Amino acid sequence: MGEILEMKGLLKEILIAVVIAFVIMQFIKPTIVKEASMQPTLYENNYILLNKQAYHFGEPNRGDIIVFHTGLKLENGKEKMLIKRVIGLPGETIKIAEGKVYIDDKELTEDYTKDGYTDGYIDNLKIPEGELFVMGDNRLVSIDSRIEDVGCVKIDQVLGKAFVRLYPFNEICLIK
Repeated sequence: MGEILEMKGLLKEILIAVVIAFVIMQFIKPTIVKEASMQPTLYENNYILLNKQAYHFGEPNRGDIIVFHTGLKLENGKEKMLIKRVIGLPGETIKIAEGKVYIDDKELTEDYTKDGYTDGYIDNLKIPEGELFVMGDNRLVSIDSRIEDVGCVKIDQVLGKAFVRLYPFNEICLIK
């Protein structure tokens, strides 16, 4: 009889652990940074956590770092997901000229970029409702909204908002 009670207790603990793990996975997704487009904020092989529900309960903010689905393909045929910083919000007008970014005709201060320079030219693009304009922090190598194949990102394409770096261990921190 005691063995049956122990077995029921063990099964109960396992079931509780599975339910907790399932709930956590609905809100958090671990991912690994694969490229250099977010340097100096994030580097290749950084292990980060995404808040998958961030935009179900709130709106994106300028400066958020997001992972999103694209129509791009990897060499193996799988979908390429990108990690970028939100620069422009729905309804805003973005301009890129002479290495600077302007939102609604005001120069954007971007102390997080690698080189302090944004290449390319965009002439007063109005960001559609429900979409975001995103760029990497390492603008010289970033595949982002400046490129036609990516363009503005629909908010419903966002997998999650990066909120913590877990690896390397000596760089564990909240992501801003």
